[in-house]
Amino acid sequence: MNPKIDCWEDYVRVSEFALHSPDLFWDAVGRRQLQWHKYWDLVSDCDYRTARVNWYTGAELNVSENCLDRQIQAGRGDKKALIWIGNHLGEERTLTFSELHGEVCRMSNALDNLGVKKGDRVAIYLPNIPELAISILACARIGAIHSVIFGGFSASSIRNRVLDCGARLIVTANGNYRGTKWIDLKGQVDEAMAMGCPSVERVIVLNRHPSHSYIRKSYDLPWEEWMAASVSVDHTAPSHSALDPLFILYTSGSTGVPKGVLHQMGGYLTYASYSNEIVFQPREEDVFWCTADIGWITGHTYVLYGPLSNGVTTVLYEGVPTYPDPGRFWEIVDRHQVSIFYSAPTAIRILAAAGDSFVQKHSRKSLRTLGTVGEPINPEAWNWYRDVVGEKRVSVVDTWWQTETGGILIAPLAGISSVKPGSASFPLPGIDIQILDDQGNLVQGESPGTLVVGRSWPGQMVGVYGDPKRFFETYFTQFPGYYGTGDGARRDREGFYWVIGRTDDVIKISGHRLGTAEIEAACMTHPSVAEAAAVGVPDVLTGEALHIFFVLKNEVLLLEQSVEQVERIGRELVQVVRKQVGALASPRKLQGVPGLPKTRSGKIVRRILKKMAQGEYEDLGDRTTLADSAVIEQMVMVLKKRTSQK
Repeated sequence: MNPKIDCWEDYVRVSEFALHSPDLFWDAVGRRQLQWHKYWDLVSDCDYRTARVNWYTGAELNVSENCLDRQIQAGRGDKKALIWIGNHLGEERTLTFSELHGEVCRMSNALDNLGVKKGDRVAIYLPNIPELAISILACARIGAIHSVIFGGFSASSIRNRVLDCGARLIVTANGNYRGTKWIDLKGQVDEAMAMGCPSVERVIVLNRHPSHSYIRKSYDLPWEEWMAASVSVDHTAPSHSALDPLFILYTSGSTGVPKGVLHQMGGYLTYASYSNEIVFQPREEDVFWCTADIGWITGHTYVLYGPLSNGVTTVLYEGVPTYPDPGRFWEIVDRHQVSIFYSAPTAIRILAAAGDSFVQKHSRKSLRTLGTVGEPINPEAWNWYRDVVGEKRVSVVDTWWQTETGGILIAPLAGISSVKPGSASFPLPGIDIQILDDQGNLVQGESPGTLVVGRSWPGQMVGVYGDPKRFFETYFTQFPGYYGTGDGARRDREGFYWVIGRTDDVIKISGHRLGTAEIEAACMTHPSVAEAAAVGVPDVLTGEALHIFFVLKNEVLLLEQSVEQVERIGRELVQVVRKQVGALASPRKLQGVPGLPKTRSGKIVRRILKKMAQGEYEDLGDRTTLADSAVIEQMVMVLKKRTSQK
């Protein structure tokens, strides 16, 4: 059975085969995608009723070898593997597969020299720079478990993650710039160490910006000194079990305590490689750019592991979309002839709000595929992305997946599938997507409900690190026999899936379920609105009432605008929502604000907005995961001022 897909007929044929013979299908995928030292005794050993997830039992491989050595053996040694672009203009570095292999081998030897062994945990707190990719691949090579911490998290967040996984080593830098803002990474690590990180023996420190000094501590080991002692660029890739842990990546939990999502070597890499190939359909000459930070799962799978395991050139960008101006993305696309571009709806909306001129002064002729990831994309942003950025000639793939899934589960296949703006389209072959009603009953045809998966796939997380009970209770108890995604969705009459956001982002008014994504998308069709966030607040009559915060495209002028002007736009938005969603969705209240509280991955923090919607401005809870906590003070100032003006 050949799992490769070149046309829609292939998709239908392969999907039907995968549905009826899943183990035969994933056997074929595993053999096609990767190089193994030893094949498996059992393709899958999974049972959702006991939360058991294991793939390719008995098999052996080396993840780093698949991403590097295998590509060199295939004749790609001189091909660009990694194109790095720094925050500041002119900062760039390119590594071929051979050069990246040499650096990874050097660091593997350096880890060996430091006594880091298979199964040890290594925390990596670095910006999007080549050393981050090198560190990850070196850990994978020797069998150490990497846990990347996004380079914007606070000291307490670092400590919590280090304590949970028991990391022996922290790899960091003195700091980095994001736009014009200096991020003191080493200072955060030192503060975390001062709080108490007893498992940490050494902190490796890269002098990313020599102009910024850092205080050297007794536990520090400068990167330059450490690597200089390891001159050999040879390192034999050892065999590891497919069931060995590859990485731990922490994601927010409903209790506020981050979950250590655990992925295994064989299944994860198989699915990263497979999903990267089937969704984006990369060619040998392609340059693939996923704009995500490697501190998130999107960066793990589609900046590093997916493209490199397929021998595809990948771009690693350290900066932000708007620095030094909102045309930075498109300038990079032209200069490096990027053909596949994958970014988040939040970034797309920000760039759309900046105006078309920043896009149109760049050619973008190299682009063949545009992708979106991270949250549902509103149709207006989707259309702008396709029409303005892609000039109506490119494929747009709107993808749905999670940290827990390891890779994309629902998406169009570039150049193959039909699409609808705002819909993630259809499940990938081998992915058993279902919709359940509130009672857990399977619903067919056109229907809303909760999105679940009926059968495991190789990329699925295998546990919450150190907490099997939490793994079982979080994902397998609400709907026994299914993996519960926690997302609401609807399937239309043509079978397209529309993800409407987290089930806790669903507002229930008079017994009717309304997805926040649909309401927010309607608001953003207003020509003056850049962003919107809908939340539900308690109401004695309807259970919940709809409260909308909106950001104007000229939000910098918000403080100077009169109450009457903002309220006029609010009244117009009421009519827009009533027309596009329905009278049931009529907002009880709308408030114009200068910005919205978001995590560093761009997700709106609704618990804060719910408190503000109820007039609570003082005790807004933990802010450590926010991309910019200052937006809270700005919102409070505006909301209080508007209240006083009435």
